Amino acid sequence: MDELLKKLHAKAGTDLLSLLTRKLSGSELGSLLLAVFDERVKAMTAASLLQAHQQNRFVHPATLDVLHFKSKELELLTRLAERGFEPLELSPVSALGTSSVLGTVSQKKVLSATRGTEVLSDATNVMALHFATGRKNGTLTAPLVKFCATPRHLRTPVFTTPGFTPHFAVACLVTAGRDSGAFEFEKTALADHLQSQRQLLKDLFQVELKSIKLQQRRGAPSAEALFTALRDHLRPHFSVQAETTPSENNYYQGVQYKGVIEVGGKDIELIDGGFVDWTQQLLANKKERFLISGLGLEYLTRLVPPQTSHPRE
Repeated sequence: MDELLKKLHAKAGTDLLSLLTRKLSGSELGSLLLAVFDERVKAMTAASLLQAHQQNRFVHPATLDVLHFKSKELELLTRLAERGFEPLELSPVSALGTSSVLGTVSQKKVLSATRGTEVLSDATNVMALHFATGRKNGTLTAPLVKFCATPRHLRTPVFTTPGFTPHFAVACLVTAGRDSGAFEFEKTALADHLQSQRQLLKDLFQVELKSIKLQQRRGAPSAEALFTALRDHLRPHFSVQAETTPSENNYYQGVQYKGVIEVGGKDIELIDGGFVDWTQQLLANKKERFLISGLGLEYLTRLVPPQTSHPRE
């Protein structure tokens, strides 16, 4: 990237990066980019558009059984709603910087767009923003707020792992509330997520939640005590593998967990979740608590295909 910037600097005769990022206002940069894209598109033809479509790995449809996936998606959302999670239909874009500012993800891993937006890459970031907005404007006043969504995420890094694609659907859960002492929020919220996910796996896919990997993370006050409290709270109800060696993590704070299933004799980490400090940042209140988790719904529908073909009308 540095070499490219040097070449552009030489061609333009000025420091383009400084000009675009520091000397232009947001609206000026947006207008410039819109004009640039408009001019580039004017030179395109149907043939060049087809070639661009064929070569762009981000634009192709997902390779999945759509009817099977959609039926499971609807049933999943219905069951989560019965458990108190309000389903959200999220926008395909979020505010520019959403993943980078909250999730501390490099903006280079996100598909940035014009008009102050980026393509959705992490729905839980957006759900935190939605919650914080509701708290500020008075539309979300309940002590405990729970959302769920099944959005399609798009991420730019190239994955070589089988089953990973540039865009994919995830069943996301979040629970927001405030510290109530003795880690009661954390214990209740985490158990709720896990019980919900275990029941969904069993009822919708006939798959057992084999075990939970509970991983200690730095970054939260009383992180060790939190980890111990959660481990002891979960063990009577789940098979818990406790990883007590703490590690730095710019995403999760205090505790992260993985949900493991077994398909075809192989252990697969299908669920990822943990506690984050995003609502604390957004609302400037250290008492805020936020638990997030994601279940690889699209990946699971590939692992566990439908038992029978779809009937034709």
